[in-house]
Amino acid sequence: MTFLIENWFLLVAAAVSGAMLFVPMLSRRSGATGVSTSEAVQLINREKGVLIDVSEPAEYTAGHAGGSKNLPFGSLETSNDLPRNKSLPLLLMCPTGARAQRAVAILSKRGYERVNSVTGGLAAWREANLPIERAA
Repeated sequence: MTFLIENWFLLVAAAVSGAMLFVPMLSRRSGATGVSTSEAVQLINREKGVLIDVSEPAEYTAGHAGGSKNLPFGSLETSNDLPRNKSLPLLLMCPTGARAQRAVAILSKRGYERVNSVTGGLAAWREANLPIERAA
C-alpha cells in the first residue's frame, strides 16, 4: 500500500494512458462519421461507395477527387441526384472536410444509413496521392 501512496503519479499516468487508448474506440461507436482516405477508397472499391463532393461548382471545377460527383452543400436538402439506394455508403468531401461533416447530418436526416465525411477533405486526398481531376 505504501508503494501506491508513494508512487501515485505512476497510477495516474497508467489511468490516463489507458483512457487515451479507449477514447478513439468510443468515439467511433458513438456515431463518429469521419473516415480516412484509405477507408474511403476501400468503401468505394468493396462496397460501391459513392464519393460526393459538396463544394461549390467553382471549387469543384478547380480540382476534385477522381470519380466524385458534385452536389453543392446548399442543394443537399432538395437534390434528386443522390443515389436511390439509401444503404450504399456515401463519402462526402469538400476542400477541407468541414462542410462535408455538416453535410453528413443533412443526408442522415434524409434517411441515408451510411454517410461519412472524408477526414481532411480534398487536401488529405491530395496528400495521399489519390487521383485529382479538373473540369474543362
